[in-house]
Amino acid sequence: MADKRGLGRGLSALMGEEDAPPKKKKDSTPAAEAATDNRPSTEQLEIPVEYLEPNPFQPRRTFTEDDLKDLTASVKERGIIQPIIVRPKPGVTGRFQIIAGERRWRAAQRAQLHEVPVRIKDFDDAQALEIAIVENVQRADLNPVEEARGYRQLMDEFGYTQDALGKFIGKSRSHIANTLRLLSLPEGVQVMLADGRLSAGHARALIGADDVMALANEIVKKGLSVREAEALAKRGEGEGKSAAKSGKDAAKAQKDADTKALEQRLSNTIGMKVEINHSGEKGAVTIHYRSLEQLDDICKRLAK
Repeated sequence: MADKRGLGRGLSALMGEEDAPPKKKKDSTPAAEAATDNRPSTEQLEIPVEYLEPNPFQPRRTFTEDDLKDLTASVKERGIIQPIIVRPKPGVTGRFQIIAGERRWRAAQRAQLHEVPVRIKDFDDAQALEIAIVENVQRADLNPVEEARGYRQLMDEFGYTQDALGKFIGKSRSHIANTLRLLSLPEGVQVMLADGRLSAGHARALIGADDVMALANEIVKKGLSVREAEALAKRGEGEGKSAAKSGKDAAKAQKDADTKALEQRLSNTIGMKVEINHSGEKGAVTIHYRSLEQLDDICKRLAK
């Protein structure tokens, strides 16, 4: 991953927006002609909104109504100030996929604009995903689940390691690892995380706990803090271990006299503790050893 494009100069440098030329009028330059034949252009031009479509690699899936309303109002008053970055749609002339600016495009349609300012870039699939993720992460536009899925896609489809991904995104390796762990949570908990009922801190506290969905519902219902959620998860884990121990004790108490006598006889014969647990015609015999010498003795006896 050493040759991957870095973002040290920011998105504007990566997308070629530094020292951008003045805005051109429609059909006044060769750049405008690029809109009809999919030729990449460094110039800003305006094309009909219907020529654009969402980026298939866009990690963001949630666009809140309030957010779009505010942006639509701004677009109606001031227009779209920052151009939308697009790439030619593979295999289709005159159509473009949005790399950065889908929210602006949606607001433009709501504001009933017929054309939007764009810059056409010749990005491949990997670049399209990279830029979409980085733009959203830098602007904190992704919820934790979308961010995790975007990282997973970069790793699965384009061969990123966690280290390389962290350097590219500008996040620590631990942040990448902890975010990816959120995908191990049940779907219901991921929905609660995506819609903001749970924070990433709450969700991380639930990873590996028993009955995660029940714990998540309790956290939301009681409005627990992250620290309280961590304590709840630990308490649930302790109760689970106690229940398991109680189950074992109950099973031990239910052993009949013949089984107990057999355990004692075998223990006396081999000089080690022996447990017999059976159900119906199946079961297990457990021999407990206290040293490697005893284990070696067991192996020799079994080998004979």
